[in-house]
Amino acid sequence: MSLLRKGLAAALAAISVSVGVGVAEAAPPKKIVGAYYGNWYSDSKPISAIPSNTPITHLFYAFALIENGKCVMPATTAAKDFADIRDLKKRKPSLKALISLGGWGAGGFSDAALTAQSRKTLVQSCVDLFFADRTFDGIDLDWEFPVYGGPAEIKDRPEDRRNMTLLTRDFKRALGKRLVTGALPTGRLQTDGSYDPAKSFELCELSRIMDFINVMTYDMGTGFSPVATFNAPFREVADDPMPPADRRWNNVVGAIDYYERHGVSPRKMVLGTPFYGRGFNVRTEGPQHGLYQPYDSAFWVDGYEEALRLKATPGWKEYWHPVAQSPWLYNAAEKKFVSYENPRSIGIRADFAHSRGLLGTFMWELGHDDAQYSLLTAMSR
Repeated sequence: MSLLRKGLAAALAAISVSVGVGVAEAAPPKKIVGAYYGNWYSDSKPISAIPSNTPITHLFYAFALIENGKCVMPATTAAKDFADIRDLKKRKPSLKALISLGGWGAGGFSDAALTAQSRKTLVQSCVDLFFADRTFDGIDLDWEFPVYGGPAEIKDRPEDRRNMTLLTRDFKRALGKRLVTGALPTGRLQTDGSYDPAKSFELCELSRIMDFINVMTYDMGTGFSPVATFNAPFREVADDPMPPADRRWNNVVGAIDYYERHGVSPRKMVLGTPFYGRGFNVRTEGPQHGLYQPYDSAFWVDGYEEALRLKATPGWKEYWHPVAQSPWLYNAAEKKFVSYENPRSIGIRADFAHSRGLLGTFMWELGHDDAQYSLLTAMSR
């Protein structure tokens, strides 16, 4: 064998090894428009109703879970949903579908990722369950969260941070050319108080293994917050009483800056946009119509249509924040504050993703949009 041929063989071997451990540094794909689909919407907003001309490029089916160290699919509608996914892919051949594993409140990750054998068991069970046919083109890992920050009843360990990386690598090896992605957090307040994503995840190394990361640039103002605030503020707001060390990163721009500082390339990040709202029963109105006021309880706003219904109800008034670049609703008589997103604020975030060279945008969650797909249109335009 000539030296040239030997050199080419060595180079090809190196590429094969690189692919084997899942370092996904190929030419970047077209811009991603990602949509999570919650199977609890199967009856009211079925996958079969998604039009063929949808701008969605990647559909994430939520959620598979872990039981006894193995992948399971608890949804009774899964068989029909999977058939609908295959049909949608026939109607839109470019569409990629991924099974999303985990979600808030989903346990089992820490034990399943603990050893080489437990990881092998989990990965093989997922391969057997979800990749025997052509329904899915990859898996999306949504471990909330390694090490700390997740629900108090969910087991976690200090070793989780490294084990998350090892688990991701094992999935990449097993799935080959299929996609391996992850949904990673940005909110700086979680169950244990002040939260730092880099203490849960080896961000730089994960970004090299994963095909891309869905950066959850939302859930920044929740029931863990001390005051009524925005779910996904665009920039840092000086009036926000959150400690400055956390506040700096607890916004869309700051979160992307933070991930970049930790070695995540913009071309590996997909920006998250929330299609739901967060509400607070505040104690006093304050000078900003409920904003940044102490509250007694928090509540969920189940999508854009519910926010529009509130907006149209007597007693509610809409406001706009020039720095947070988000609307909010306030009912002075009932002392209710609601943070949500509309096409204007979603469009601003999509423009930002484009200007920063991010891989695209995604939303949580498709069932929260209105019948006209107003927010999806704004996100993908």
